[in-house]
Amino acid sequence: MQTTQYMLTVIDELKRTANLTKDEEAEQLLDVMTQAKRIFVAGTGRSGFMGKALAMRLMHINLEVYVIGETVTPSIEKNDLLIIGSGSGETNSLLVMAEKAKNIGATVAVVTTSPESSIGNLANVSVKIPAKAKAEKDSEHDTIQPMGSLFEQSLLLFYDSLILRLMKNKELQGSSMYTQHANLE
Repeated sequence: MQTTQYMLTVIDELKRTANLTKDEEAEQLLDVMTQAKRIFVAGTGRSGFMGKALAMRLMHINLEVYVIGETVTPSIEKNDLLIIGSGSGETNSLLVMAEKAKNIGATVAVVTTSPESSIGNLANVSVKIPAKAKAEKDSEHDTIQPMGSLFEQSLLLFYDSLILRLMKNKELQGSSMYTQHANLE
């Protein structure tokens, strides 16, 4: 198979995953995002990179957002929201964060392949990305890609789609986001 054919196959996998993602779950996440005083984003590995991309866009639409693990991240409080991206929903460090945030009174949301996971069961809001999890050997959501690539790519597309919905709700144009764009590059 040529590189272009691989790309087209990946796009087909992403389309399939997008078609299986439930709008009702996305709407629940949007609701808690708009109600939150501040938003905190967490994930490990490539899912963490996708979370950082979400945080950047949330900042661009002028929301108060922090990435867990950064040195300038304040403590989470009641009325804040913690969004976790985790394919398995079992990453121990993320589970500990979710438990702590929940005990403090923050809302916990997870975007995962496994809403019945430990983090999924703890979360106030769960969004299922129907993709193969990294550790799954067999899955109803087959992919040609290694490890959790399909989930991670779908996570980025899902997060970017949330931004588009928030922009629509706030009646923002992409051009207005440049006022928040980094200018010390």
